[in-house]
Amino acid sequence: MIELVYSRATDASDAIRRAESENAKYLGGGTNLVDLMRESVEVPSALVDVTGLSAEIKETDDGGLMIGAATRNTAVAEHPVVRARYPMLTRAIVAGASAQIRNMATVGGNLLQRTRCTYFSDIDGSRCNKRSPGEGCDAIEGFNRNHAILGASPACIATHPSDMCVALAALDAIVHLRNASGERAVALCDLHRLPEDRPDLETVLEPGELITAVELPASAIAARSTYRKVRDRSSYAFALVSVAAALELDGGEIADARLALGGVAPKPWRAWHAEAALRGRPATKASFLEAADAELADARPLAGNAFKVGLARRTIAAVLQQLTEGARQ
Repeated sequence: MIELVYSRATDASDAIRRAESENAKYLGGGTNLVDLMRESVEVPSALVDVTGLSAEIKETDDGGLMIGAATRNTAVAEHPVVRARYPMLTRAIVAGASAQIRNMATVGGNLLQRTRCTYFSDIDGSRCNKRSPGEGCDAIEGFNRNHAILGASPACIATHPSDMCVALAALDAIVHLRNASGERAVALCDLHRLPEDRPDLETVLEPGELITAVELPASAIAARSTYRKVRDRSSYAFALVSVAAALELDGGEIADARLALGGVAPKPWRAWHAEAALRGRPATKASFLEAADAELADARPLAGNAFKVGLARRTIAAVLQQLTEGARQ
């Protein structure tokens, strides 16, 4: 039995004040944190329930969208503005988990779910630098089929599990944060850290800092977007590879592109190299494959996951081809 203090915050200021105790955790939907508590991976001294904070979705003055951190994933996926202007986000959320989990999970909680693999949860039988810094990583020489091919380090090769975050990365989402000292905003692409030699530090959040909202900037290209997830089974499985993509064509050429990958890195992976390689090129399969190769040039696969390089390459090309054909209809 884990002994802890549970309290329910009335607003953001109250939540931050209640989280000042050592090893306090914010509790959103609990779909990740509570599971880790059951495995004794997370052992907080206090839980501050923030599910009663802002769950509002409202349009911004410049045509974007502001989503409160306590908004349930289902509410985001079903919102008419999200479905019309940011369809990749709806598709990513629906691909993410079962309906029951989507109904419980919150936006803030989804962003902060732990980057993890099976060794992370095996506290009695496995070494994990993320769980115990300096202990070692059994995944490197062990079962690593689901692990990272980009952005990993000798300390950790786990992949970030969120589908929603992959879409948010492609959409240039901005995360709004608040602590006792004030407020700040961080690009979603900069929120999560790569493991390097400290895989236990997964985000740039400071102790006690609270996610209050996620902002989607206005984006014409986002309306022509999609999300595809390749996995071992059709539901309730993390991605082997996923692709969030948006494409803008000018005749037969690519005027602009947005691309992010999931299932291949310790954080949602914005495919900057591929985007640069696409702009100004003809919208053909050859161009799509060349762009994928540009992004995957730095891939460092392991014995069990080398197939991900080819899988990612084919999936990127297939998704871009799908968007191209849709734009021409």
